[in-house]
Amino acid sequence: MRDPSPQPPDCNAALVLADGTVFWGRGFGASGAAVGEVCFNTAMTGYQEILTDPSYAGQIITFTFPHIGNVGANPDDIETATPAARGLVVKSRVTAPANWRATTPFERWVEEHGLVGVYGVDTRRLTRRVRDGGPPNGVIAFDPRRPLDIPALAAQAAAWPGLEGMDLAQEVTCRQSYDWDESVWRRESGYGRLLAPRHRVVAIDYGAKRNILRMLAAHGCRTTVVPATASLAEVLRHRPDGVFLSNGPGDPAATATYAVPVLRELLALGLPIFGICLGHQLLALALGGRTRKMARGHRGANHPVKDLATGRVEVTSQNHGFVIDPETLPQEVEATHVSLFDNTNEGLRLVGRPVFSVQYHPEASPGPHDSHYLFARFVQLMDAHA
Repeated sequence: MRDPSPQPPDCNAALVLADGTVFWGRGFGASGAAVGEVCFNTAMTGYQEILTDPSYAGQIITFTFPHIGNVGANPDDIETATPAARGLVVKSRVTAPANWRATTPFERWVEEHGLVGVYGVDTRRLTRRVRDGGPPNGVIAFDPRRPLDIPALAAQAAAWPGLEGMDLAQEVTCRQSYDWDESVWRRESGYGRLLAPRHRVVAIDYGAKRNILRMLAAHGCRTTVVPATASLAEVLRHRPDGVFLSNGPGDPAATATYAVPVLRELLALGLPIFGICLGHQLLALALGGRTRKMARGHRGANHPVKDLATGRVEVTSQNHGFVIDPETLPQEVEATHVSLFDNTNEGLRLVGRPVFSVQYHPEASPGPHDSHYLFARFVQLMDAHA
């Protein structure tokens, strides 16, 4: 490891990469240290939703947008009650809230949820490092009382095994089944309730975001959420009209050891199936495809995706570091969407069957909303299957 630079007198926190590179800064949030994969997100809004997205389990998030905190925090804009991210890195000091929906300053919210934060970092330099060299392992550390032990932190980062081969879905999934009927948020009335359900859906929770469940409710789906390890019998006990496969973190090949056998049994029954993100990858594995770790992931709210059937381009919200290898998909599986950034697979369907999935996040809270039509497509498949 390279000799660490002396700790600057005005710094009490740092991000330390496995190769010994140090990004000094000032700490906020919880004191302590956390190890994970360092990634970056390019979204300009939605930092609270990003930090509570279970798909970020095991990751330290760098925000490329420099002004974080001006919207504050509130109990509504969360995707799960307990953030799964390991920590966050920002350019500027967290700003005071200036939004009518804020109930607490963001800095306090970060501390209350046990997240380690560092500000004052050259996030452009860090983003280039991740972009050019791939997502490194790192430790984010904040200690207001004593100097940081940089060699020990670098060794901790180097010893961490990384996300490849890691099943994190079991860390973020629900522990028991529950029903969901909360609908999408509206300015005039807040969150609504599903009053007239049209279909019964079982959502397998590999790390589900709440706004996905809200979108299902908004489209008339009464949803029962079951754990990632649910058996076929546990899914069918709720008599679903369709099955939803949620987003989630970690390596899909690791989660596949218990998920794929159940998905293959569901596919044999002919039920409508809709998958998002990790659910998309697990569906591909169940259909005979393979997945791989990306050199650089997709994380942001401005990713252009082309619908190969219509030629329409959607601006999408994304968060994934693994991807399907389309060359491994069997003949009866058709690629439906492709990324215009790097030409990677963004969607598939099973020809002649009510089964489809996308790599991106069509619920996209807070936006963009180009892909909401996919929930209507799922409902149409259930209508036709009834």
